[in-house]
Amino acid sequence: MDLALVIAAFGIGIIVGLTGMGGGALMSPVLVLFFNVPPLTAVSSDLLASAVMKPVGSVVHLRRRTVDLRIVGWLCIGSVPTAFAGVFVMRALGDGEALQHAIKTALGVALLITVVGLVVRAYLSLRERALVRDHPELAKPALTGRVPLRPLPTVVLGAIGGLIVGMTSVGSGSIIIIGLMALYPALKAKQLVGTDLVQAVPLVAAAALGHALYGDLDMAVTLPLLIGSVPGAWLGARLSTTLPGSVVRRALAVVLLASALKMLGAGNVLTLSAVVGALVLGPLVWMLVRRAHGFPARPRRVRGTTATGDGSDGRSDGGTGAGPAGGPDDESTAGESTGVSAAAPPQGGEDEPAVQGQTTA
Repeated sequence: MDLALVIAAFGIGIIVGLTGMGGGALMSPVLVLFFNVPPLTAVSSDLLASAVMKPVGSVVHLRRRTVDLRIVGWLCIGSVPTAFAGVFVMRALGDGEALQHAIKTALGVALLITVVGLVVRAYLSLRERALVRDHPELAKPALTGRVPLRPLPTVVLGAIGGLIVGMTSVGSGSIIIIGLMALYPALKAKQLVGTDLVQAVPLVAAAALGHALYGDLDMAVTLPLLIGSVPGAWLGARLSTTLPGSVVRRALAVVLLASALKMLGAGNVLTLSAVVGALVLGPLVWMLVRRAHGFPARPRRVRGTTATGDGSDGRSDGGTGAGPAGGPDDESTAGESTGVSAAAPPQGGEDEPAVQGQTTA
């Protein structure tokens, strides 16, 4: 057994536990770029590892009634068959080197989409907080009934997400949750995350089954992933009550950008330039965006928490592959939804402050 692979999987598991994201988006690139695992094997092994972790987090959300099973059903109508079909699509693109190159390229594109999705989700969250601050009447009320369903768009969203996941293992959370935010704005963060996580279980299982039928699974790779990632995600979930997940999320976005460029064949100079640009210009641009929406350029920290000055209260709204619904300055965590976090201490509810103390405006 490759001890280095177990250690890498353990580290990725911690990131997933801390932030609720980075599973498929980080595991496959690490396998390809650092362990020279063929892209097809990396995707299939990552999918199987995710299929083992996600159900536990789903049970947590089901018990807390933060899942809209109607939306899950319509998503699965689109996602399950296309996730299975995604494997066949990749096979149809060629054999041998041609297939591996196609998967590597698809991974790079999916990672770029994920990075864009992270930025878009952060901005939408910031804009929503600004609207609620200026117009309190626009605050989302507690749902007393079911949100109106939009079956056809939901099926289409599931189909697109399923196809991408089947081909690359990336997107079961990051891509689909963006669509859910657009289709069902009345859903609160925990309901978005819970619904997304539960629908990802059959989605990932279908994709993993497709790869298994083709014999793509390599247990010499998959077993170390499971041994390392499951306890790592559990530990990350425990640490998520004390460590700021926002810093990890920002770093993760930069890592995903670099991984995407390398997957697409970018040279070292271009990749390094993009990383430096993201590290230097990214925070400056975000400060300007915050100021434009009437928030302090930098959030204030109080007793280990972040006082964003924007009405966020450190709520825990994360989820595997989905990431937190809050913006990058929220000290929210994803402990409850990583797929192995049932043992983590309860987080603050939708209307409760985070465990680490109060935030002040």
